[in-house]
Amino acid sequence: MIPLLQPITAHWPLALVCALFLLIGALVLDDYGDWHDTWPQRAIGNAALDYLAGGGERALDQVADTPSRYYGAAFEAPLALAERILGLEHRRDVYLSRHLLTHLFFLASGVFCYLLVLRMFNSRPLALIALVLFLLHPRLYAHSFSNTKDVPFLAMFMIALYLVHRAFRRDTLGAFVLCGVGVGLLVNLRIMGILLFAAVLALRALDRGGGGRRVLLTGGAFALAAVLTYYASLPVLWTDPFGRFAEMVRTLGAHPLADRNLFRGEWLYSAHGPPWDYVPVWVGITTPPAVLLLALAGAVALAWKGLRRPHDILRNGALRFGLLLAALPAVTNIAIVVLENNVYDDWRHLYYLYAPLLLLAIIGLRQLVSIPRGPWPRAGAYALAGAAVAVTVVSMGRIHPYQSNYFSVLTDRTTPEGLVARYDTGDAPYDFIRGTLTDIVGEHPAGKLSPAFRRQHRVFPPDDRKRFAITRDFRSGERNFYVLTNASFHALANAACRAASPSSLLYVSRLYSSTLSCVVDPVAYFGHIRREALTTEPLTRSVYDIRHEGRLLTYLRDGCPLDDVAGDATRFFLHVIPSDVNAVRPDWLRSIIRHHGFHNIDHDLRTGVARIDGNCVAAILLPDYPIATVRTGQFTDEGVLWEAEIAFGGEAPDYAAARRDALAKEPLARSVYALHLDGRELTYLRDGCTDGEADARFFLHVVPADAGDLPRHRAQYGFDNLDFTLATRGARLDGNCVAVARLPDYPIGTVRTGQYDDTGRLWTAEFALPDGE
Repeated sequence: MIPLLQPITAHWPLALVCALFLLIGALVLDDYGDWHDTWPQRAIGNAALDYLAGGGERALDQVADTPSRYYGAAFEAPLALAERILGLEHRRDVYLSRHLLTHLFFLASGVFCYLLVLRMFNSRPLALIALVLFLLHPRLYAHSFSNTKDVPFLAMFMIALYLVHRAFRRDTLGAFVLCGVGVGLLVNLRIMGILLFAAVLALRALDRGGGGRRVLLTGGAFALAAVLTYYASLPVLWTDPFGRFAEMVRTLGAHPLADRNLFRGEWLYSAHGPPWDYVPVWVGITTPPAVLLLALAGAVALAWKGLRRPHDILRNGALRFGLLLAALPAVTNIAIVVLENNVYDDWRHLYYLYAPLLLLAIIGLRQLVSIPRGPWPRAGAYALAGAAVAVTVVSMGRIHPYQSNYFSVLTDRTTPEGLVARYDTGDAPYDFIRGTLTDIVGEHPAGKLSPAFRRQHRVFPPDDRKRFAITRDFRSGERNFYVLTNASFHALANAACRAASPSSLLYVSRLYSSTLSCVVDPVAYFGHIRREALTTEPLTRSVYDIRHEGRLLTYLRDGCPLDDVAGDATRFFLHVIPSDVNAVRPDWLRSIIRHHGFHNIDHDLRTGVARIDGNCVAAILLPDYPIATVRTGQFTDEGVLWEAEIAFGGEAPDYAAARRDALAKEPLARSVYALHLDGRELTYLRDGCTDGEADARFFLHVVPADAGDLPRHRAQYGFDNLDFTLATRGARLDGNCVAVARLPDYPIGTVRTGQYDDTGRLWTAEFALPDGE
């Protein structure tokens, strides 16, 4: 026992700080919410374990999307293995175990930060300050519980930097092999780790002028160990190492940009990466200012030494390592701009840059404490570091558990609206939702609560969790209930907050001094929507009356049976067609709309619905681009139940007027229906229309004069398919049927149309437009 206790007694301040952080972590473990990538990331670990257990390629298919398939499992696989060993099945247990292990890995990397600074300067006070500043970055601390993507990469980056410094200090074959293993695991966690791999090879080449058998041997051993570790820890590459590695580089390099990327008051949608100052600004406004100032001092000191004696770069290993730390943030930002890599959700993809920034800050602090003018400058420097720690601790305590939305004093926080309007504040790992539910629990200490979040309610203790009306309780006979998912929470809550009024009955929760957020009292809010809807005429009537105000589309049904809100059994489709596809942002969404011809926003009643006194109200926010047409309705696995089409920017078609206008003209073609063309409006007219003829679907196939005008997904067919039903684009008027369909704007060669049912085509007509109009 004595040998085991010696490191603890020798470094008792380190042991004390670690014990304190472990205690705090245990106390706040359950305060942080789930994260949006938790379960996709978990699938990566399970897929790797199943593959290793003999599941073959099919085991890897449980990772849903292609980019995620190439994310390394070096951290996720141990998390999944711990779940299996412990036999964890309940979502809450899984959630807490992942929180605990991720945070422990973060704390372990802090120990390596301490050891690295101790090696660099042989100063325990500096090493202890480095440890505390590393662990007390507010955003990183919050993410260290739930973010199993970016925080493990940061932690491994700090460990890898320690191994790099150790390898060059010891200059042994074993040290470089161990360094290669660490860097290989780093690249496994994120391909960006290849920067450190290249840096180590470059530094080794500079050693002793780049010559010598020992330099080549140790450098080669490092590279071989890194490559073998990388491939060994990424099963997806085993069957085709080179081909799949090339595919991985292409896939991850073209990762799509998220649609939420607010920066300095502007939404960034470019597929060519963020502006050059995106990363520096985000780092600047979300990192404690003292760390930034000290890091700047450290970088200036290193640059000054390098410029004064450039030959020392070849001889001085400490100077080279310091310059590497200074170069990493700059090179990363240059690579992002030049390679046009997508970065979004603040700078979370680049949290690893805090490791070199923190070490630069310690170098700057070392310069201050080394000023040879008595003890006072040194005491002042340490006091500055202590004050920085104290201010950060107070800030973190004041905003707990919302540290993932921390903004420093360098940000304009005069008004909550000013902050939210300029920078993205929505990528907290659902701590906001977690916290707002906690507020509701406090507001309503007795009785069953109505809000339910399909993910979030499951991370509550069992006694609180029973108080939420969850999905499986739809048929419980509750007369009034409400369901809201993570996906719709921010949209509907923001809409309610912007329209805040006494009648909307909002709970307002102050998260911290710089942000206000609203929590909706769900049944009251949707009751308010229903009352407002009843005072206006609907855009269209069907099973649901559909109304539109601002960007909010509401569905209202009086006398709504429980079966109609069963979610899985009855789903809504919502297809939005923009009036100008070029006005759609971001670029990837524009390409999807061009490909499919519409923006698919299918949803179900679980996305945002209340059943109030036997009536159903649903609401969904429409996109903010100009809209031409909305097609919506409900469907099941057996087919469409009802559908409606709504023209925006104008009134719905006057089918009676269309019939009168058509009767005054000669038809362009005649079959069961007479076809009339007026501009781009194609009118179908049938006098004496039977039920069967009215119910049969219409097909409308448009062949363009230039095949290049076809949407991409239609090119293989040679025509544009615009099929419709009388319910969506027509009406029955006194026993007659009339329908109006708008033809595409591109030059048209031929139009084929008619009706069909389960037996086949009922009638067809084909005609050419004059001069390819």
